[in-house]
Amino acid sequence: MKKYLIPLLAISLIWGCKKEVKKADESKEIMTTEDEGWTYLFDGKSFDGWHTYLQDTISSQWQIEDGVMFYKPDPDKNQGMNNLITDKTYKNYELSLDWKISVDGNSGVFYGVLEDKKFVVPYMTAPEIQIRDYTNIPDFTDKQQMSGAIFGIVGIEKDVANKAGEWNHFLIRIDHDKNQGSVILNDQEVAKFPVNGEAWEALVENSKFKDWEGFGITQNGHIGLQDHAHGVWFRNIKIKEL
Repeated sequence: MKKYLIPLLAISLIWGCKKEVKKADESKEIMTTEDEGWTYLFDGKSFDGWHTYLQDTISSQWQIEDGVMFYKPDPDKNQGMNNLITDKTYKNYELSLDWKISVDGNSGVFYGVLEDKKFVVPYMTAPEIQIRDYTNIPDFTDKQQMSGAIFGIVGIEKDVANKAGEWNHFLIRIDHDKNQGSVILNDQEVAKFPVNGEAWEALVENSKFKDWEGFGITQNGHIGLQDHAHGVWFRNIKIKEL
């Protein structure tokens, strides 16, 4: 019996090793395909690559826990001045991120941020992809202020955001070379818009931003996350430059 046991055990070990190798290779292939061309802007552990607009430090109201960065407003500290922006600037890209918002919360993702002391906050220079909850405003109908809209400029056709406290996903495309912008929210395209030239200028002219110096003119700008004095959470923030 012994003389059969050893060969069988050896065959079993070899087969087991082959299965493990195959499994590891498959996993590696999936990771390579999934992340090809993408660079993470948030490592899940630190604020490396980010800073507060016009400042070198980051407010303690921005925190990180379990791979999620979030803003926890402190009523005893200043609000609205703690907007985060990327250290680097970007022109043509796809931005992918998950977000969730507090009840009746308000925040947003900026693109094309111009960091200049003439402008107090990113909101003064950069278009904002809106993040909004209106749980306690059941008759809210302003489509230019719903999640996925370009705030005050381009409205959405349909509200597809999940309710407060639930995760949502943005895929934002900004391409100045092709003059194309789009927002996909939870796998549905909700907004499509020009990002420069006469068509963009016409949209701004018909908005409250029409006389704002420096608004929406920067093609190579920072990406920003808005402090609007409400709780907001972000994770899996990554970019693919086009």
